[in-house]
Amino acid sequence: MSGTSLDGLDIAYCKFSITKDWTFEILKERTISYSVDLKDKLRSAPQLSKSQIEALSSDFGVFMAKEVQVFVNEHEIKCIDLIASHGHTVYHQPENGITLQIGDVKPLFACMQKPVVSDFRTQDVLLGGQGAPLVPIVDKLLFSEYDACLNLGGFSNISFDLDGDRIAFDVCPVNIVLNHLSNKLGLEFDDKGQIASGGDVDSDILKEFNNITYYKKSFPKSLGWEWVEEFILPFLTNSSSSTESLMRTFVEHIAIQISSIINKYRLKRVLLSGGGVYNEFLLERIYYYAPNTCTIANAQLIESKEAMAFAFLGLLRFKNEINVLASVTGSVKNHSSGVVYTEEL
Repeated sequence: MSGTSLDGLDIAYCKFSITKDWTFEILKERTISYSVDLKDKLRSAPQLSKSQIEALSSDFGVFMAKEVQVFVNEHEIKCIDLIASHGHTVYHQPENGITLQIGDVKPLFACMQKPVVSDFRTQDVLLGGQGAPLVPIVDKLLFSEYDACLNLGGFSNISFDLDGDRIAFDVCPVNIVLNHLSNKLGLEFDDKGQIASGGDVDSDILKEFNNITYYKKSFPKSLGWEWVEEFILPFLTNSSSSTESLMRTFVEHIAIQISSIINKYRLKRVLLSGGGVYNEFLLERIYYYAPNTCTIANAQLIESKEAMAFAFLGLLRFKNEINVLASVTGSVKNHSSGVVYTEEL
């Protein structure tokens, strides 16, 4: 799994069991940081030509296979039934019928000789859905003790039951914007939100952010980098505020948008995961607007929940069971999504 915030390649070795209900264990996990060169290539991928994207997909596939092999050897893993690979998202424009995740899986199959499930989003988009978020069925089946699951990654997304149906949607950008601003200061990210906490809120920009049409749209809905480029970056680029104050302003925006959902739907037990939970200042601002509602996942789950989730989605697809909910993505029906790659293909 490679997230939009470009933190690195997440690998998780998971075990799933079912009697009456599904249970899971994350046996081993690791995040492999990207080199500066690879991170730059992935970041600039949307501007590449078709042939260049195909070449990058091939190279990224080789990189994934190599790192999985190292991971397996390092942990002396002997029992593997299936590999699930989300890859890295280059395009996500469901309104135009487009979503693209790169990372050729043939090298993965070649080195592991096990079935590989990939391309989880395309089928849903073809069925009229958003192709995202896909994790909510995992939340429903594996984390039913919580009212909602909230991921703070490149984007924040939330899932919960409403009137008997599971719903989910992207709430707003998080690390994809905060890291973009940190990069301007020569940093990968804002450690614990210390830089943002020292800035001042630009009330005019905050108002503009909160008035963006997306936040008034009903679900299903999802976000991508293209949306950030169109609706967020122009305000940041044209502002005279300091980078620190822009970071402070965007943290406030995130907290307002997330808390508005928690409060609107009266969610009392919200499980927080994703790299954004390490931003202590962001959590402080979320707690300010939505007190006594959130529980932070354990460290292992913070690091690898999404990778585990796609392992589970891959398992459901391999068993030809539903892994995408129409109530979440807006597709015409529930379905089992993903392409299973085997030697026969």
